[in-house]
Amino acid sequence: MGSPRSALSCLLLHLLVLCLQAQVRSAAQRRGPGGLAGNPTGKVGQGQDQRFRDGRNIRNPAPNPEEGAKEQSGSVLPNVTQLHVREQSLVTDQLSRRLIRTYQLYSRTSGKHVQVLANKRINAMAEDGDPFAKLIVETDTFGSRVRVRGAETGLYICMNKKGKLIAKSNGKGKDCVFTEIVLENNYTALQNAKYEGWYMAFTRKGRPRKGSKTRQHQREVHFMKRLPRGHHTTEQSLRFEFLNYPPFTRSLRGSQRTWAPEPR
Repeated sequence: MGSPRSALSCLLLHLLVLCLQAQVRSAAQRRGPGGLAGNPTGKVGQGQDQRFRDGRNIRNPAPNPEEGAKEQSGSVLPNVTQLHVREQSLVTDQLSRRLIRTYQLYSRTSGKHVQVLANKRINAMAEDGDPFAKLIVETDTFGSRVRVRGAETGLYICMNKKGKLIAKSNGKGKDCVFTEIVLENNYTALQNAKYEGWYMAFTRKGRPRKGSKTRQHQREVHFMKRLPRGHHTTEQSLRFEFLNYPPFTRSLRGSQRTWAPEPR
């Protein structure tokens, strides 16, 4: 038999273990099988607090950094890039060298060429090679926006607020700028930069048509670029030059390469 003091200490230790086991059982019953405290069934009711479920906030879920990066790279950045390109294409480029071209505009409906007359009238009744049909096209931006003026008269083709084509000596305004649009049928449409949706157009008789009555699919707005008769480009044509080199041979394996004389 042990001493009474050792027996009492063993009894107290046994009671402490029983108390801890009882507390663990009661805590497990309060949590329930679903793991939520205070709900033995483990289901979240409509009247109960729905702040947390499976460790996540239901009302204000935490943002996923991968999803945020995907949205930023997939939607925000392309939109910003497109907006920047659009804004730059609408600004006149004063730094880059302007490209100047010379050609005629062949109207699909009238079968003749656009001309700018000295009396400031514009029509599409000129024959091929007519001096008034010779047009000088100047680029306005790094895109496809251009200014068109007659080579003989120096007058720019512009469009007023009523959609009528007019000729001006000063073509710095936005109403004198057109956007070249290459269509699927390989024709070119000229849309006014100031009045979007209004195009340069001519009827079958070669008379100008109001831009407010034009659409991109209409034949009246379709043109073809053609060089004037007898016109030659200023750029010199590059020709191939053939040079005769002696044949290339090897003397020995692993040695340096040598040039053999050309046989006669």
